[in-house]
Amino acid sequence: MPVIPIDSLSHPGVEVFARLTEAQLRNRLEPDKGVFIAESPKVIRVALRAGLEPLALLCEERHITGDAADIIACCSDVPVYTGSRELLASLTGYVLTRGVLCAMRRPTPPRADDICREARRIAVIEGVTDTTNIGAIFRSAAALGIDAVLLTADSCDPLNRRAVRVSMGSVFLVPWTWLDGPVSSLHELGFRTAAMALTHRSIPLDAPQLAAEERLAIVLGTEGDGLPRETISEADYVVRIPMAHGVDSLNVAAASAVAFWELRRK
Repeated sequence: MPVIPIDSLSHPGVEVFARLTEAQLRNRLEPDKGVFIAESPKVIRVALRAGLEPLALLCEERHITGDAADIIACCSDVPVYTGSRELLASLTGYVLTRGVLCAMRRPTPPRADDICREARRIAVIEGVTDTTNIGAIFRSAAALGIDAVLLTADSCDPLNRRAVRVSMGSVFLVPWTWLDGPVSSLHELGFRTAAMALTHRSIPLDAPQLAAEERLAIVLGTEGDGLPRETISEADYVVRIPMAHGVDSLNVAAASAVAFWELRRK
């Protein structure tokens, strides 16, 4: 267990926690060298159980023998950088949640047809860029039985540090990948598509034909602009959540939870 005390922001090896942007961590040019940051002992434990590879730990001194002791024991061959709470906060730019960060190897994204082959209910995230919403959608997907999640290229990276933390590690529990073609291409994989949107042809979420579908893709768009017109026009169903008190819509994360529960496999 190589525990390495640091006393400055320029210590070799800690740049992954401080000076690299999310885009640099992701490393689009060389995906096999990509890294992501898992924050908090609980999230790190979920990632390790899912088989993710740790590269380095950043830990407040008091957690070495406390909340992070079991994690450090599991990661005995990776460096553990440690320092005071104040130093680590100045290094990262934020106070560490439960005092621990873990830099981990970014896994290679699977093929969409591989993770959808046995799936019956999948979520499609199109153009959602808010990290909190992405994390919350994944948490609901894991809890409510969604088999896989697909994201369009203009959506937020699920391995963004904040998205991972908000999801409570659920991004490691649900298979996910990027969708290369349009949402309508899911028809080739045997899915009918249900676009969550308010239009003149929207049907209520509890319409019986939706629950009867053998394979259904629930398509969620960003708040404000919603789903693109083309996605809505090409969808097999356009679906609304019935509302009260004149409220027209929910936050996309809240809407996802309602939709996942109602449309789950019975």
